[in-house]
Amino acid sequence: MITLEQFQQQAAEGHTRIPVVREVLSDLDTPLSVYLKLADGPHTYLFESVEGGERFGRYSIIGLPARRVYAFHGHTLTISESGAVVETREVADPFTEVEALRSAHSVPKLAGLPGFTGGLVGWFGFECIGYIEPRLAPPRGRDELGTPDILLLHSEELAVFDNLKGRLYLIVHADPGQPGAWEDAQAKLDALVAKLRAPGAGYPAPITRDVLDENDFVSGFTREGFIAAVDKSKEYIRAGDIFQVVLSQRLSVPFKARPVDVYRALRALNPSPYMYFLDTGDVQVVGSSPEILVRLQDGEVTVRPIAGTRPRGATVEEDNALEVELLADPKERAEHLMLIDLGRNDAGRVSKAGTVEVGEQFVIERYSHVMHIVSEVTGQLQPGLSYADVLRATFPAGTVSGAPKIRALEVIRELEPIKRNVYAGSIGYIGWHGDADTAIAIRTAVIKDGRLHVQAGAGIVYDSDPGKEWDETMNKGRALFRAVAQAAKGL
Repeated sequence: MITLEQFQQQAAEGHTRIPVVREVLSDLDTPLSVYLKLADGPHTYLFESVEGGERFGRYSIIGLPARRVYAFHGHTLTISESGAVVETREVADPFTEVEALRSAHSVPKLAGLPGFTGGLVGWFGFECIGYIEPRLAPPRGRDELGTPDILLLHSEELAVFDNLKGRLYLIVHADPGQPGAWEDAQAKLDALVAKLRAPGAGYPAPITRDVLDENDFVSGFTREGFIAAVDKSKEYIRAGDIFQVVLSQRLSVPFKARPVDVYRALRALNPSPYMYFLDTGDVQVVGSSPEILVRLQDGEVTVRPIAGTRPRGATVEEDNALEVELLADPKERAEHLMLIDLGRNDAGRVSKAGTVEVGEQFVIERYSHVMHIVSEVTGQLQPGLSYADVLRATFPAGTVSGAPKIRALEVIRELEPIKRNVYAGSIGYIGWHGDADTAIAIRTAVIKDGRLHVQAGAGIVYDSDPGKEWDETMNKGRALFRAVAQAAKGL
């Protein structure tokens, strides 16, 4: 897709990294099989959109092992190369530093390729709120997982799967300043094609049956402690401090299987617009999220609030009746309207005046097990701003915090006993050209040191029943355990 002459021309134009691409027919592969053939190890990732459609699902992204990794703990940045720490330094503003890392190289856009062909890939943990609002730092809860607040892979070797055409784009970035850069890139591509074509490659061992015991869990809260936190939240609501706050609890179980088995289980039983498997070596993050945090594409900022849920019906008639019931529920509508307003306010902080619009409103989106009310808010990014500014304006999502957002975050910080870490932050990519797409880290498992952790929240409002809110968070968390355990028996 790029010739030597084009490579030389792009080098002459001053680009410091040039994507060298090879397109191969891959109609007998799946994104998961390509991941298992080419990546399957530390500092790799797989992003899929299982339920497809042009808008969400055409491309799947497989990240090959990243040589360079950036980890932020508070304001300390640690840079590793090939597993060894090469630099540690303090940074004033981690979001500004992320933008500097993204823009450090000039990379040409190539026609005919998907929007993401390399960049920074990873997570922004919930405690990034302290970078945005100083009074929310440092976090007060116990840090039981110890994961970085920001973890980003420097992704320069990847495979992009075109689900519509059954084609695979193998991409490696070459440094034109190095002698033999073109030849080295071609050799890497040859090696990747050989791995793809190797007999028997990409066929995983059977999924481990004895993955976990869904009843053998511990919670970060006691039932009494959670109910007390709900009661305290309702006091703040009655006092007019907040309208709503999202309280969460973490459930943890011993875990015996391969982390990729969890991804396979979620992929089979709970497909969503955002499916991700991220392996950082000592931590694996696996998720099936229905909701973007924010997307930046060609200068357009998009947020899509999701609030309001019903289970899927057993028949078409029951499904339609549940949709009517959901759309007529005054509490669900009020909560969703509040989130639309939050989305408009957040997008408006970085958008040109007069460009913020609410497009789709109160649309029902159906997933494998549930349906949600969804709306869409867009705006045109102000000149001179970047995704770092967009993240400051929108992070974290109102659906995992509450309203007003800052005061709700203070309440969460006061009442939740442990740091949220990855949960309720965002996971996704920032491309070299500035576009970005990140999902809210919900319906997500974190696997570390032989334990699998999930976290679930409930929106607390003035008439919330504390016991029911405990049950809701417990049921949400255990549902993910159940999905993994059930899939292990059937895959």
